[in-house]
Amino acid sequence: MSENRVVQGRMVTAKKLAEIVEGDSVMEVDSIEEADEECPSCGGSVLAVTYMPSVTELVTGRKCQDCDWSETDRD
Repeated sequence: MSENRVVQGRMVTAKKLAEIVEGDSVMEVDSIEEADEECPSCGGSVLAVTYMPSVTELVTGRKCQDCDWSETDRD
């Protein structure tokens, strides 16, 4: 499993980060990675996490470490 990261002032695991992005629980989670981009909302650092919210879906979510901004790669 991945290491913990600080997101909006609290330590989160990859699973917790995926749940924050998804807004619900998730089944499987990959590790947290640096997204190599700046947040379009505040200019902060962005983390990426790949996860499965259901058996049939694989999603990559991105979340700012400093503000509420997040998004997924869903169409």
